[in-house]
Amino acid sequence: MAKKITIAIQRKGRLFDRSKDLLIKSGINFSTSGDKLLARSSNMNIDILLVRDDDIPSLVSKGVADLGIVGQNVLAEQVASNKKITAKSVLNLGFSKCRLAFAKPMNSKLRSLRNKIIATSYPGLVKKFLKTKNITAEVIKINGSVELTPYIGIADCICDLVSSGATLDANNLIEFKTLMDSEAVLISSISYIKIKDKNILNLIKRFEGVINAAESKYVMLNAETKSIDKICKLLPGADSPTIIPLQQQDKVAIHALCSEPVFWETMEKLKSNGASSILVMPVEKILN
Repeated sequence: MAKKITIAIQRKGRLFDRSKDLLIKSGINFSTSGDKLLARSSNMNIDILLVRDDDIPSLVSKGVADLGIVGQNVLAEQVASNKKITAKSVLNLGFSKCRLAFAKPMNSKLRSLRNKIIATSYPGLVKKFLKTKNITAEVIKINGSVELTPYIGIADCICDLVSSGATLDANNLIEFKTLMDSEAVLISSISYIKIKDKNILNLIKRFEGVINAAESKYVMLNAETKSIDKICKLLPGADSPTIIPLQQQDKVAIHALCSEPVFWETMEKLKSNGASSILVMPVEKILN
């Protein structure tokens, strides 16, 4: 009997919603209810651990979970702060994108971090950044309401997660330096090339298929034979489109899987170069 696979994901919040969506689209059926911290798949030999996001790198490093879904910022902070964290990113998931950035009050004349007091929930990453830049500054850890610290005299500036920037604007703060960009990642206790378990590898392939499908479109169109080269060059990210002869002489159907967005401007260019009956369809799954 195959070994049970355990996956750790955030218990609630936007990352939970996106993680659950990824798992379900990958064919893992499960349901959650109330305060339950463990969910079992009804169709696969998989357990889902529902935990705090900052516990996920530790659970994966200790082998309690085979895989985990967590923000790059959380993983990087855990690695920077705790030598026992050995979890590694094996797949970028493309959602929950944000950045860890420094921000200051809008009326501040601050131009450098040198000799300043920085409030953050990510002290490990900030200290590592300052060390690499040879900057001396004081870093204080704040677990919540980091945006308030410059106004109550605790800090000169902050380093916090920024998504849309709305929270900074609401607190009269302005971003002035990015420490790192972040998105959700799939993590394992070992690097991808060292994973030998076929069931885990197959699961990762499923995740890749869902992610690639979300970014892809299937394009179908008709064109004159003489326009094939021009039209194929316009199809974004298409790898060797399929050319099918049509009953009408000197006309073909072109089918292409496009790995990049297909905008209205692209369709208009295709039409102006001789394409007709252009159909753009979403892709549910891809298995390479």
